[in-house]
Amino acid sequence: MSNARLPSFRFLIGFEAAARLGNYSRAAEELCISQSAVSHQIAQLEQQLGQPLFRRKGRGVELTVAGRLLLDSVGKSLDQIRHGLSRIETYMDDSLVTIVCPAPVASGWLQPRLDGLLQRHPQLCPIVSTDETARYIDELDVDIAITREPLRQTDVLQVPLLADELVAVRAPGPHTGDGLLCLEEDLTSDRTGPFIRQHLGRLRKTAIYDDARLLLDAALRGRGCAVVSRLLADEALGTGRLQLVEGIPPFALGRLWMSRIEGEPRMALVREVFDYLVEQAVPLAKA
Repeated sequence: MSNARLPSFRFLIGFEAAARLGNYSRAAEELCISQSAVSHQIAQLEQQLGQPLFRRKGRGVELTVAGRLLLDSVGKSLDQIRHGLSRIETYMDDSLVTIVCPAPVASGWLQPRLDGLLQRHPQLCPIVSTDETARYIDELDVDIAITREPLRQTDVLQVPLLADELVAVRAPGPHTGDGLLCLEEDLTSDRTGPFIRQHLGRLRKTAIYDDARLLLDAALRGRGCAVVSRLLADEALGTGRLQLVEGIPPFALGRLWMSRIEGEPRMALVREVFDYLVEQAVPLAKA
């Protein structure tokens, strides 16, 4: 069977539509052809395969065992083709730039700076992803990656972008609670846990979160003193909605890196976005 001639792609599309919709007429409507054309395509496909693929069921059809087996492979193949076509469509859209960034950095540092970026480039449509596993720079899925470690990838331009640190913050005013708000992974970490216990262990824990953005929200609501990433709290600190807690030193978390393809990227807009973010990082680096 491995040497068998592959069926016509047109026959397979007709088969997949009829199998998915359970009806030749609806398949014909979707494909903008006649019902007899769909019937003819499936009959030729069945003749070539030597197997019946459908049986009549009421006013529609249902798959035979052979039909279900064929649909499993044909459906997956067509889904992969559709995905490939959508990726090509995205690649050809010269207004889209994909940026992958850790969620706390995207929420606290990148998001507030998109306004200025869009004012400078009103045609831009940024695609911001927090999926840190999808950070391979391939000029198709990812144009720019902001990562906590340098990428182990050749042919990319990488620059140190920002330094992050844990800071203790609270909302200003007497209404702020006296308890401790913290991230579960920071509290239990061998690296940051001792720092939190040393400097803030006297405070009663009032809430522990597994999402840094929820932790920031709790601090903004005045629920207590929160230990957060400075980059996550960057906008709130800049606008005065949060303030640093006196007497608590920062705890260095390390540097973030930004990467794009080396040389000229697929379009000038990618380079311009990259350069803008580097420019935006300079004041914070000097602070």
